[in-house]
Amino acid sequence: MQITTEQLFDHARTHNAWQPKPVPDELLVRLYDLMKWGPTSANCSPTRIVFVRSPEAKARLLPCLMEGNRAKTAAAPVTAILGMDMAFYEQLPRLFPHNPDARNWFAGNEALIQATALRNGSLQGGYFILAARALGLDCGPMSGFDAAAVDAAFWAGTTVRTNFICNLGYGDPAGLFPRSPRLPFDEACRLV
Repeated sequence: MQITTEQLFDHARTHNAWQPKPVPDELLVRLYDLMKWGPTSANCSPTRIVFVRSPEAKARLLPCLMEGNRAKTAAAPVTAILGMDMAFYEQLPRLFPHNPDARNWFAGNEALIQATALRNGSLQGGYFILAARALGLDCGPMSGFDAAAVDAAFWAGTTVRTNFICNLGYGDPAGLFPRSPRLPFDEACRLV
């Protein structure tokens, strides 16, 4: 399969309407297997994902969302809850074996744990979207939810906290808004 920058970036849109076409489990496994290889600092890999597909799971998720996000999430074949494991550093002996002391960089340092989990979890979220696009899926990433309610509904009893939510499937182009502008290079960047 030839993957192009058009597929990953130029034609990428945030989808709000979905075709009633299922996303196979094998594709979700492949999506994770692609995104997991993206680099993170000290290979900390804090992202954990719940793929919400069943009507029962959607019924638990929908009340956690702002009203404007409910219909599109109900219609999406899959909704991924991307969380951050706040105890990611416990996996460092396995994930970062060339430095046996890496776990101790984080243990007991809540500020560093939170900053590292958010930064690297968000980075992995970007890899997740690019991997989904590369596999032919459309994405609808969103904020607009009660994170504490999502945590209680899907991460209870764990050290994982919700970062963001992303609808997945095959978008209906009829539901797209006109493409919004972006800042030009000279307003967003500096060469020093």
